Amino acid sequence: MEFTDKRRDEIAAKWEQLQSQVRAAEEKAGRNPGSVSILPVTKFHPASDVAVLAELGIDLVGENREQEARGKVEELTAAGVEMRFAMIGQIQSKKANAVARWASEVHSVDSVKLAGGLDRGMALALERGDRTTDTLPCLIQLSFDDDTNRGGVPHDDAELLDSVVAAVDTAEHLLFDGFMVVPPREAEPGEVFAASKSICDAYAEKLGRSLRLSAGMSGDFEDAIAHGSTVVRVGTGLLGARPVG
Repeated sequence: MEFTDKRRDEIAAKWEQLQSQVRAAEEKAGRNPGSVSILPVTKFHPASDVAVLAELGIDLVGENREQEARGKVEELTAAGVEMRFAMIGQIQSKKANAVARWASEVHSVDSVKLAGGLDRGMALALERGDRTTDTLPCLIQLSFDDDTNRGGVPHDDAELLDSVVAAVDTAEHLLFDGFMVVPPREAEPGEVFAASKSICDAYAEKLGRSLRLSAGMSGDFEDAIAHGSTVVRVGTGLLGARPVG
């Protein structure tokens, strides 16, 4: 798979800078070094950029759209490039089977129906030999507005949240691994991150195990780290603006 030396050097420099920024944010927040992982978001960027990330030692990236992600998986596999993909965008129930074929993680489960669809999709993918791993780690997306188009389980609907957590946690092929949040534009990000951390901690205590909190993107990851995020999703801050054309 071809990419220019210039593009490789650009991404390598940004990656080094981003790692330094995350480590500095950890230190400022009194967090242990390395307690926050970086998930590069590669949506709208070519598979060749993903190949550069693989060369830099990155083994997991995030994608928002099933069709685009599937295309990159196929292209990279054909080129002999190893990379795992996390689905971080909203998933239509009818796409659950397709996502289960290629996703290494899902960060956007938001309904009992979707959890069931992913579990069935996993069983089918395993039966067909499309997967080698029999468990799909899943994060439940929290919503802090009433916009159903953005996805997520309302953070203040305890009964619904309990039911979605239970659906994932009891599914044969899914692993409930934490929560993901994207603050609404009109909200104060810090308040959203703090509330999400409280929810995450409450379920971790209830279940007796640690859970991940995927919160923070290019513009607010330092704030998210200060409030307890363990995964930051960075696209523009690493790969630049989406390519034109």
